Amino acid sequence: MKDKRNVQVFIMISLMAVLACMHACSTTDKPGIMPNIIFILADDMAFHTPGCYGGSTIHTPNIDSLARQGMLFSQAYSGCSVCAPARASLMTGLHTGHTSVRGNTGGIALPDRDTTFAEILQSAGYTVGGFGKWGLGDVGTEGVAEKHGFDVFFGYYHQIHAHFYYTDYLWKNSRKVEMLNAHGDSASYTHYRIIREMKQFIRDNRSGPFFCFGSFTLPHSDDDGNPQIPGSDPAYLHYSDKQWTERQKKFAAMNTRVDYDLGEIINLLVDLNIDRNTIVIFSSDNGGGRGNNLHFNDSGQLRGSKHTFYEGGIKVPLIFYWPGRIEPGSTSDLPCYFADMMPTLLDLAGIKDMVPHGIDGISLVPSLLGEGLQETHDYMYWELPAYDWTNLVYPGNWLQQAIRMGDWKLLRHDTAAAWELYNLAMDPGESTDLASEEPDIVKELIDQINMNRTEMPDQIEPEMPEGKWYR
Repeated sequence: MKDKRNVQVFIMISLMAVLACMHACSTTDKPGIMPNIIFILADDMAFHTPGCYGGSTIHTPNIDSLARQGMLFSQAYSGCSVCAPARASLMTGLHTGHTSVRGNTGGIALPDRDTTFAEILQSAGYTVGGFGKWGLGDVGTEGVAEKHGFDVFFGYYHQIHAHFYYTDYLWKNSRKVEMLNAHGDSASYTHYRIIREMKQFIRDNRSGPFFCFGSFTLPHSDDDGNPQIPGSDPAYLHYSDKQWTERQKKFAAMNTRVDYDLGEIINLLVDLNIDRNTIVIFSSDNGGGRGNNLHFNDSGQLRGSKHTFYEGGIKVPLIFYWPGRIEPGSTSDLPCYFADMMPTLLDLAGIKDMVPHGIDGISLVPSLLGEGLQETHDYMYWELPAYDWTNLVYPGNWLQQAIRMGDWKLLRHDTAAAWELYNLAMDPGESTDLASEEPDIVKELIDQINMNRTEMPDQIEPEMPEGKWYR
């Protein structure tokens, strides 16, 4: 549904039907009570970083505990290999061959015509809060979070602004909030302030239902490519005796800081006595950067890293936790990706009838709750246009593409490059290109791509103040 007015009518009709049968269709322990939902999204945490995904160097006790108490997905993918299109896919239930936002310049606005799962949750009675990095429209555009279903958003709108952990200001519903901006000072570290706001939102809305999006900026490096965390942070001090460079210690600490904050949020839910009616989801927006993989091996045996469509660029951790509902220590090898989050969240909220028609995602609830038949994807698709930062244009031959169908994965690095074909069941590290040996499969997958994508709409970066990349 591209016309938002039609979507809104659809939502109102669906909501009336849902409310009429709430006792019959709720998925919570108590009929008629919608669960709270917290979605924590790390920025650039690689697939192999958490211990529960095979990592052995970086300390992640709370993520590992979440997996032991919930369900771990072993074949989960982001919506893209970089930030903005991945988040557009997450929010809209569309793959990046259908999303409005496909570029990654930082301020491209999600248009008003697009419907997010936040809008649907809000219309169904949820209080919706977002904290951290938005990346789908700068302040003053139609893409800001509060125009897409968020009652409150605190943090950064433009993703380049989000590269600065010490800054003069953050934003709260398009109102500027001054920051101290003393580099290295813990009182100025923006992540701490964002976490405080997020926790207060949870306290203020403990009676529920609420949806809380913790879109963390960590462990993404700063605008100069350096990790940033105060030297007094317990996560940093955890690595003080390591014979590592300062950069390596800070990078590890930023990942562990994400883990510590997850643990603190779980403890807060327990303290507020709302943990059993709160779903917690943890993931990352894409794979890790190439430089960190050299030391920490944070992509494991996966090939590639952020910016590529090899497995290391798009495969991500994904864990769901819901005490009493999701079986502890369970795993799923179902291939899934960010487009699945909209139907899954609405299904978990007991409002699956409000899922918009024509999205690309499927609900993961049958796998999560062990109820009903799990639908599977016919295919999963990704694309990313490269950007010429010198001439500020999208060259037509720089489109990366990838498709997975069953165990087959086809990709190319730009439209002039040769297609590469891998069998992920036999070759998860994508070391053996089978394109020349399987021309029929290559053709079938190319046909699927051509049938299941649309041409990219204009990717317009809003006008910026002179000398700045963000407002």
